[in-house]
Amino acid sequence: MEPNVRFWITERQSFIQRFLQWTELLDPTNLVIPSGKIEKSRQLLLKNEDASIHDLEDQRIREAWKRSLSAVHPDNGKLIPVPFRPAAFLPVTTPMVFLSLVPGKSLKSMILPQLSFCSYSTAFNFINGNASYNRHLYESLLVGAGAIASTTFFTLLPNLLLVKYALKNILLRETLPVVILAQVSALNVLGSRSLETTRGIKVMDKEGNVIGYSRRAGAKAIRDTATSRAMLFGTSALIPEVVSHFYKQTQLFVRYPRSLWTLKLSCTILVTGLMVPVSFSVFPNIERIQCSKLEEEIQSATEETELFYNRGV
Repeated sequence: MEPNVRFWITERQSFIQRFLQWTELLDPTNLVIPSGKIEKSRQLLLKNEDASIHDLEDQRIREAWKRSLSAVHPDNGKLIPVPFRPAAFLPVTTPMVFLSLVPGKSLKSMILPQLSFCSYSTAFNFINGNASYNRHLYESLLVGAGAIASTTFFTLLPNLLLVKYALKNILLRETLPVVILAQVSALNVLGSRSLETTRGIKVMDKEGNVIGYSRRAGAKAIRDTATSRAMLFGTSALIPEVVSHFYKQTQLFVRYPRSLWTLKLSCTILVTGLMVPVSFSVFPNIERIQCSKLEEEIQSATEETELFYNRGV
């Protein structure tokens, strides 16, 4: 069985345990580990099938699990490209979120941060999604281009309307970009991983044996990931806006108006840094699903009452 799949199936972690686990996996130093060391760690895990990440007696096993879980895709066992590993998500998306919420005065000032955010999100969601179904290169490119174009459009249109009509309602003007960012983040997951609902993703028993391919499991995987992504970026955008709103009413802002952007950037980094491991931990990476909720052909292919599938990140 693929070591990463074995880990997430056997380690029945609570939300707190998953959160603590992700704080280790999101360590930026995981991005600079040579591929040779990762491969040696994988070989060590394959030789020690009973090894647990909680085995304090063997530091090598703990490091091997950390390298494998942070850099290797559980569906195909391939290395995830460095810019799209989970540890790269925070440092890449944080400045994009901040810039996307900066009020723009023209289309040119808006399109670059929005397009960058949607493009990176699409690539990240696609690469870290489920990879167990068959897909051709041209299909992946078409789906990715469609997700980038549609989410960028849905992000830019309301912002352009805000600039054109200059809404006087302060509450609406400050909260609308937050709502848009949260919705677009969820839509991006739905668009970039839409093939999972049409092709189906593999479902496994507790031994890792593939029972079949389920479109229902694919739909649930996308839905859960979209929910966690909307929560991540919605919260990461909302709290800095709330803090900024109250800061504008202080004497410090009157004396130093430029300090607002420093405060807002610091708050965005802090909140996003907390919310990334929270959002990744809300749902398990390898989720359980009752066999009775899957297609009839899968139910007839096994006597297991509970099956597993890779939700993705």
